[in-house]
Amino acid sequence: MSDLLAIVGPEDGEADLIEQIASCRPHRVTVLVDGGDRDWAFDESGTGRARRDRLAALLHSIERRTGAVVVGLAGDPEQLHGWRFDRVIGSRMPLPV
Repeated sequence: MSDLLAIVGPEDGEADLIEQIASCRPHRVTVLVDGGDRDWAFDESGTGRARRDRLAALLHSIERRTGAVVVGLAGDPEQLHGWRFDRVIGSRMPLPV
């Protein structure tokens, strides 16, 4: 089994990120939303809804393209305290988790 952490920033291109994930051949993927706005999940503005729609489409694409299971979605690196990953890819390296 391989566990991968994918860090998604607001400007990241989904196609490139999905290809990076697929090249790692993970069994499980956790997605960390890196963007500074910690209330994105509750933002009812057009921007907030668009971000959630983008994330839903990304999670679906990851599962479809890689065959991996998306096991979680985090909005803050602190939520991943104590978790271990075999690989980390994305917009920037997170604080140690």
